[in-house]
Amino acid sequence: MSEELAAAAVVLTKVAVAEGLAAACATSKVAVDAVPTAIGALAVCRETAPGEPERAAQVISKLLQHTPVVLLTQRDGQMTATRWAEGVQDEEIAPGLMLDGAPAEVEALLLGQVRAEDLPGAVSSVGMSRWRAVRILAGAARAARRA
Repeated sequence: MSEELAAAAVVLTKVAVAEGLAAACATSKVAVDAVPTAIGALAVCRETAPGEPERAAQVISKLLQHTPVVLLTQRDGQMTATRWAEGVQDEEIAPGLMLDGAPAEVEALLLGQVRAEDLPGAVSSVGMSRWRAVRILAGAARAARRA
């Protein structure tokens, strides 16, 4: 008997700081665990019911104006990848191509081999107060202006 693989979804972003991605998601009430990688922070969706990962990708792509994101989902052993920009689903992408260039953490998360909270630097949007989220985002904006 084979063990059923739990559904999983990851939004790939180019956000440099996982804490900033978690804060942005917290202000928009999107439940994710943000994980830092060499290519940008990942938003690991806490809600994987049909439609929920797409809602997360929509919100995140709206928050990151002019910066597309990619939603990778694994449901019943089938993987899909879609590009999102400014809140709108764009094209489907071959998941194998996306995984080929993605950090190893992405595949491990999608296959349930590792949990987001067990990865170094993971920050959850769940339970983050609005005040703390706004403070993190304000600090990031100040740092960006100085750079």
